[in-house]
Amino acid sequence: MSDGVAKVWNQGRDKAVVDYMKTRRVTVDPITRLEGHGKIDIFLDQKGDVARAFFQVPELRAFETFCKGRPAEDMPQITSRICGVCPTAHHMAAAKALDSLYKVEPPPTAKMLRELVYDIFMLEDHALHVYVLGGPDFIVGPEAPKELRNVVGVIQKVGVETGKRLIAMRRSLRALIGVLGGKPIHPVLGLPGGVAKALPRQDLAHFQETARDGLEFAKFTLQVFKDIVLANPEYVKLITSDAYTHRTYYMGLVDEKNRPNFYDGQVRVVTPEGKECAKFPIGKYLDYVAEHVEPWSYVKFCYLKPVGWKGFTEGADSGIYSVAPLARLNVSEGMATPIAQKAYEEYFQTLGGKPVHHTLANHWARVIEMIAAAERMNELLADPGITGTDIRTIPKETPTVGIGVVEAPRGTLIHHYETDERGLIRKANLIVATQGNSARMAMSVERAAKGLIHGGKVNDGLLNKVEMAFRAYDPCHGCATHSMPGAMPLVARIINAEGQVVRTLTR
Repeated sequence: MSDGVAKVWNQGRDKAVVDYMKTRRVTVDPITRLEGHGKIDIFLDQKGDVARAFFQVPELRAFETFCKGRPAEDMPQITSRICGVCPTAHHMAAAKALDSLYKVEPPPTAKMLRELVYDIFMLEDHALHVYVLGGPDFIVGPEAPKELRNVVGVIQKVGVETGKRLIAMRRSLRALIGVLGGKPIHPVLGLPGGVAKALPRQDLAHFQETARDGLEFAKFTLQVFKDIVLANPEYVKLITSDAYTHRTYYMGLVDEKNRPNFYDGQVRVVTPEGKECAKFPIGKYLDYVAEHVEPWSYVKFCYLKPVGWKGFTEGADSGIYSVAPLARLNVSEGMATPIAQKAYEEYFQTLGGKPVHHTLANHWARVIEMIAAAERMNELLADPGITGTDIRTIPKETPTVGIGVVEAPRGTLIHHYETDERGLIRKANLIVATQGNSARMAMSVERAAKGLIHGGKVNDGLLNKVEMAFRAYDPCHGCATHSMPGAMPLVARIINAEGQVVRTLTR
């Protein structure tokens, strides 16, 4: 038992928790098919039912700390190293924070190029989760042998040609990012006031062809989802079950018509009933977002400051909110592109209207966003301004404070920098998407465990269904923890046969 979990148990915070020495512990360590690391501790009572379940993030990262003293213009490169799966999200949020920091507005072509690269990234990254990380739970089956719940099992189910199409599509999309960003994993594109490279005219036709292919692939993926997931009554029952449902607030970026926008816009928040309760420019995020800590995890739990932290509870009286595809569709009033709009309407009609509170519906929402990203790529590449050469406004202002935001595949991502007059970072605060989901995610894991495990019957299939509760959020815990390695407290507690702490050793 980790120090933090032991502390919660020994303090007796939850009256439903039985004495530790009389319980059975089930641990999933490591959890699988996510970015970063994590573990799940499930404690069964004497009846074999779940007393508590803890979703823990044990890893530590240091990006907010070792960014201090670095030139602000290095941040798009430094922060993109946080994660090899979503570097483009951090790169773009950092670039936008630099625009704010230096009080400079990029030219229209630069904005278009940034948005183009970002939509390419969203399509490619969502495809990764749909087919490789989250998809196996549905395409292969939640209780299939674990050696098949992976991309190999998916290819066996959907066919080798589909597997080849997935690999080729992701390779083609990443190659486009490489053309503009130099490399697809850690792009060198965003600068304060613009971008480093224009789109070469000779490459436009190739970009347009790939964008058309991307849209066809996204539409194909939606059909795969319909044929395999929505056509299976057991899967639909699982998606809409109470074990995977929470009534929380939702947050996401929207444009002037309250349609989802991955690159820009204002932050909109809706209540568990779907009513707008806040809409603000990112510069005011500290008035709305706060962070809570628990002793059993190194991830911070974001909540709505006006509502307050009320513990791991749901409903309008709890400040817990959610981000990511499910949330983005819930905060919107429609999609900005026609094919995605049609899919959006079908989604809400099938699931009973807005808002949708079913955690596993994130997967369906993610596919709809693939279509939206692909359609927007085609729109941008049809604009003559995309090959313009005016791609940067040179900063002239003295830097002070800069805040940037994008919608990462996993939800709203905020970068906040404060510098001295030379542009050296004095403070960096990163509110990553997984933090926005962390409280709801912890609740989801516990609710799934309590809803699925009874009478002490625990098998690999049931434990995978518990993992499905966090996997739907596509979390990245490497991004979500910012404590400095070496600063981790070491606490050892000696517990006697009665479950009492008889000695505590600390570092």
